[in-house]
Amino acid sequence: KSDSDTYSCDIGDAQSRAKLVVQEKPCIFTKELVDTEVTEGEDVILHCETSKSDSPVKWCKDGKSLRNSSKHNISRSGFEAKLVIHRAEEKDS
Repeated sequence: KSDSDTYSCDIGDAQSRAKLVVQEKPCIFTKELVDTEVTEGEDVILHCETSKSDSPVKWCKDGKSLRNSSKHNISRSGFEAKLVIHRAEEKDS
């Protein structure tokens, strides 16, 4: 994206100019979430990977955003996004 600019080619007094616009490549999932089963009371880890390490990730359940808490631990390391659900209960399904 930083290469976006106006470029020119000069020969003598003649000049040809063109504007280059580099569009940012969209972020995609390179590894998607997988269905997971866990025994009640155990911790479960859900993780996925994205094509960009700096893309913001939002974890949701039933359409509501999750936040770090004693129940949920959300982390991002490089391309991996991870959600740990502590002491899983049936209502976490």
